[in-house]
Amino acid sequence: MSLSRRDFARVSGLTAAGLLLPAGVAAAEAPGLGRDPWREVPLILARVCPPRFRRKDYDVTAYGAKGDGLTKNTEAFHRAITACHRAGGGRVVVPAGTFLTGGIRLLSNVELHVAEGATIRFSTDPNDYLPLVLTRWEGTLCYNYQPFIYAFEQKNIAITGKGTIDGDATNGPWPEWRAGSTALLRQWGEEGKPVEERIMGVGKNMRPNMIQFFRCRNLLVEDVLIKNPAMWSLHFVFSQNITVRRIEIYSTNSQGDGVDLDSSSYAHVHDSKFNTNDDCVVVKSGRDADGRRVGIPSTHIVVERCKFSGRWGGITIGSEMSGGVRKVFCRDCEINAPDYPGRYPIKHALYIKTNQDRGGVIDGVHLRNVFGQNVEREILFVSMFYQNGGTKGFFPQIDNLTIDRMRINGGRIAATFRGFPQSHIRNVLISNSTFTSITEPNLIEHTDNLVFRNTTINGVVPA
Repeated sequence: MSLSRRDFARVSGLTAAGLLLPAGVAAAEAPGLGRDPWREVPLILARVCPPRFRRKDYDVTAYGAKGDGLTKNTEAFHRAITACHRAGGGRVVVPAGTFLTGGIRLLSNVELHVAEGATIRFSTDPNDYLPLVLTRWEGTLCYNYQPFIYAFEQKNIAITGKGTIDGDATNGPWPEWRAGSTALLRQWGEEGKPVEERIMGVGKNMRPNMIQFFRCRNLLVEDVLIKNPAMWSLHFVFSQNITVRRIEIYSTNSQGDGVDLDSSSYAHVHDSKFNTNDDCVVVKSGRDADGRRVGIPSTHIVVERCKFSGRWGGITIGSEMSGGVRKVFCRDCEINAPDYPGRYPIKHALYIKTNQDRGGVIDGVHLRNVFGQNVEREILFVSMFYQNGGTKGFFPQIDNLTIDRMRINGGRIAATFRGFPQSHIRNVLISNSTFTSITEPNLIEHTDNLVFRNTTINGVVPA
């Protein structure tokens, strides 16, 4: 359970000499408004390569698993995954049926294939997610219950297939745990308490995430339906070379973000659908003092051809972004699609949220051809006043945002940009866009070089 300071430095990407960025991540480049940032997208996508696997199947039923919905198959999953890994990799197959299990631990060179007609359903007993593991909980490192599916420092991993991964988190203790010991964990993060001493788990009531890859690389999640998580659905931490495609996330039961890219780089999320109780695709990089200490940004991210329904943001940055966010691209996505209505309407198509507790830099967020209808609040919401703006004086920076060819019919406000007097939002270009059926005027505070080009709101060119 413990982790030495040297091991923690290696895991978090820090050394005594300073920050080690993930391989291939260069220092930030401010694109400004004079060059087309989209020229970089083909270069990013060329670097994102899904893993390939040995052509050998390991059926979990051959290792004792029973798909009767009653037998707990934790050990059978462990045996199948271990055998596959030790033999050099391949595909661990979950056939048709309902397979109840505790925590699943994925290993290098293993593809977990959930076949059509198959459901992996997770136990509602917290003891089935022990021992505790190193995790990042809402941006703060700690030891907590293992996520339902977890991989730590592995490579070449996939979760595939047209089956279902069901957290069953409407049952058991998860709905009543709510915030748990969040306040204590955040205090430890602010105080710099050693990570190996930040023990959550039994008695602390901190819900585990559904699927988490922690310091992994060469990752693929494809085709599956992920539903009913206890907390965030699909969480990548300190990871690189990530492909998420053709998945559906149904997480209206919990604090259920869709895909969280957390201090992770070179990610491609595409052709997927999100029906969430929180944000859909979220870019994060640690919270407050703990996030600044680690200091690893999320960079080089492309999101395209997705459908967003959810209680908050479609494409979201923050609020835990203290390590920085750079070079995020979102294109050809639909908000509140008529053929995919979702439980909740999106409140913000673009949702950037931070405050003066966070610090950190957001540099380069670009949307193109995002369209839709009936946005509940602000369509473009970029604010440093999240949770009343914070109190600690670590003013964030937000620079270089572009929104091109956006078409939204229905919303309260087209654009809200709120910087601090001490830290203005800088360089925003909104071009070739139309916003209709808008009920209130824009709110712009402490924002420099905001340009509306060939854009109308209710048929009128913004001043």
